[in-house]
Amino acid sequence: MKEDILEQLVDDYLQSQGYFTRHNIKFRPRKEHSEFNSRADSNHSDIDVIGLNPKKGSQERVMVVSCKSWQKGFYINSWLNNLTENKIRNGRESWQAFRELMKPKWSEAFIDAIEEATGTRHFTYLLAVTAVVGDKAKWENHPPFCAALRNNPIRIIQLTEMIDHIQNMSTTTVASSDIGRVLQLMKAAQKGNKSLIEADEALDDSE
Repeated sequence: MKEDILEQLVDDYLQSQGYFTRHNIKFRPRKEHSEFNSRADSNHSDIDVIGLNPKKGSQERVMVVSCKSWQKGFYINSWLNNLTENKIRNGRESWQAFRELMKPKWSEAFIDAIEEATGTRHFTYLLAVTAVVGDKAKWENHPPFCAALRNNPIRIIQLTEMIDHIQNMSTTTVASSDIGRVLQLMKAAQKGNKSLIEADEALDDSE
């Protein structure tokens, strides 16, 4: 099930580019791992969205998306500092929001789950957020994150980028989600209003 608007937008964004999508793929460290803790690691985490496009090559063939629909936006410097110092955010340690980037046993489980779902360990890790505050490159090129994901590419995409892409799609195919259909209707309405205005202006000129 797609739980929020951001996840629905991600779904439409990927499907519009030919990706097949799956949602909420569970993962957790294997019990045989030397650092497995039955208390701390008993609950699964989820990969929000995985997109697979068999026509794409290399890392673009698989898109693995983590959705963070924080209304205030994603503050890059603040989060890097929170993670480095493992500060408490909303009642829990910061690393828990990015398990796959912060803890080797979770990184391993994350990549294993991707391979099980797609047949490959090569992918692009996409962090989908409402808005970005700061330099995306600092996050995308952060050495510990790159190492955790075995040097697979890391990208950040914000809500407006996905909305612009969906609205600019020149297709009449009905979007897969409610939010996608709303965006298509808004675009159609904008075109209709523009046509009416142009028709009125042409009529005025002929009189």
